[in-house]
Amino acid sequence: MDHAPITLEHAAVRRALDHIDAVQTMRALFVELGEGQAVQPPQTVTEFPQGGDFITYLGALGKAGVFGAKLSPYLPQENGALITAWTVLMSMQSGTPLAMLDAGALTTERTAATTALAVDHLAATGRAFTLAIIGTGAIAQAHLRYVAPLRDWNSIRVYSPSLAANTDLQNTWHALDPRVQSAPDAAKTVDNADVVMLCTSSGTPVIDTTLLKLGCLVTSISTNVAQAHEVDPAFLPLADVYCDYRQTTPSSAGEMVIAQRDHGWSPSDICGDLADLAVGRCAKPSGQRPVFFRSIGLGLEDIAIAHAIYQQARP
Repeated sequence: MDHAPITLEHAAVRRALDHIDAVQTMRALFVELGEGQAVQPPQTVTEFPQGGDFITYLGALGKAGVFGAKLSPYLPQENGALITAWTVLMSMQSGTPLAMLDAGALTTERTAATTALAVDHLAATGRAFTLAIIGTGAIAQAHLRYVAPLRDWNSIRVYSPSLAANTDLQNTWHALDPRVQSAPDAAKTVDNADVVMLCTSSGTPVIDTTLLKLGCLVTSISTNVAQAHEVDPAFLPLADVYCDYRQTTPSSAGEMVIAQRDHGWSPSDICGDLADLAVGRCAKPSGQRPVFFRSIGLGLEDIAIAHAIYQQARP
């Protein structure tokens, strides 16, 4: 080892992220995955004996020569669950650890950057568009930061149940982009929208998909609640469906699991994933149906961002 392993707390990770192009990092990752130079195992969930669990997100990047895991525990407490996450990065050459990183900010950025990559691949081009965002937390704000430059948005609508009564939060969103308008409800938010980004922690549907126009792209990240789904699973057979990684997402994404069980949908109906899109191995949306993109968060996304941060922060 040239250097001892480094530990990067939240503030150090945040500083390093300011110098990283997260969307380009995700773009390069999915090209590598599409070319067979990266390995993405399924997530695993391990339950604790007295309640709670932790999710393990694994990944190996051949070109970078690194591998590792993000460990995200769910720890029940008296006043609500405690959820943390740390990513361990290791060398494929020496087999030794390179870094341990607080994965809070890392996860927010890679989640939003992955959605932005999907929007860039799947949203229509060539005219002005309407962007709708359901959710107003840190992840939703990161989504806007990454997606705002990708298209000529003539309207950006944002909604959450708490937004109308929170002037400070409204000001935060307007500071991110002056085009942002606070919508009165979810229906008005998605009305005639070209892209709808769902950025909530809800375990149940947050929009009425029957209101979506043809060709509208809906992106969803959801949460770690069991079988969480931000759209009605019955929507999937009616849409062109894409995901982050077709080998693992259908067995973890709540609406996909339910759609397979109850609505005659199959993982074979997936039009493509980000690896396919990155190397031109699948068709783009037809424009004749709504489009649904589902991301569950991949270990490779964590490892790719962690490696970029490590390169910025190492001695």
